[in-house]
Amino acid sequence: MEWYTFGQMLIHIRLGQKAATPDGRTVLRTSAGLLWQGGRQDGDYVQIKDYLFSDIWRIYEDEASLKESCGRGIHEQKEREMLMNQYEEQRWNELEIRRARRED
Repeated sequence: MEWYTFGQMLIHIRLGQKAATPDGRTVLRTSAGLLWQGGRQDGDYVQIKDYLFSDIWRIYEDEASLKESCGRGIHEQKEREMLMNQYEEQRWNELEIRRARRED
């Protein structure tokens, strides 16, 4: 069983997976975002607050989360495409800045 800090968990959690702290707080990654599961905040979007950074999380899947993972491949492909586009745009901007500096 692997444990993650909050930041590591955000990097590793995949669509349809859940993450839980040792004290039982649980979140579910959906295509709409990270949602609390159970408790008084059930169904609310997770707001990143200081206390979350000191927690450790375990990522897992269960039957209830499997329906969220149906479009995982397509969703992850779109995420990669968006990241690639942002990277290419930033790279292009950096090249333009370098060219402009050379011309000055």
